[in-house]
Amino acid sequence: MIPTTDEATLLGELNDPRQRDAAFRKLVAAYGPALHRHLLRMLHSGADTDDVLQNTLVKAYRNLKKFRGDSKLSTWLYRIATNEALSWLRSSQRRNARFSSEEPGSIADRQLEADAYFDGDEAQAHLHRALATLPAKQRAVFSFRYFDDLPYRQIAEITGTSEGALKASYHLAVKKIESQLKAYVQ
Repeated sequence: MIPTTDEATLLGELNDPRQRDAAFRKLVAAYGPALHRHLLRMLHSGADTDDVLQNTLVKAYRNLKKFRGDSKLSTWLYRIATNEALSWLRSSQRRNARFSSEEPGSIADRQLEADAYFDGDEAQAHLHRALATLPAKQRAVFSFRYFDDLPYRQIAEITGTSEGALKASYHLAVKKIESQLKAYVQ
């Protein structure tokens, strides 16, 4: 991530047509890895993650002039990425519903086994299976809070949801994941 003072400089460069492309490369280098990790936790597939990250960055580049600066640049990028991931998941669910009656956990198992980004750690596999059973928005809230350690205030800006609703959603996600992990341990 970029410190706030550097973010202001980067925003200035992004708004200058002569520096925009070089500044956008800096933006991708600074935020790309964190966005990729966030999307991977939401989508559970390296190939899908790469596609959604590319869509996110294209959308961000095309809409740079619309960035008002009401939030941090990272918050804006996370919001675009989260919305793109949720759209991807909705369209993927519609496609999969027509062709499959499998449980989300078994689909996640297949995706994890075939995914080059997954290292095969058993505990990690159980966590990913548990995450796959959560609704997409709840999964996003859990990922932001647990993995990215974002404050509820920033998650609220990204998702457009109240902090109280986020806390409840996170609490429910934790309970569901705990119950799933207890079942795997037994």
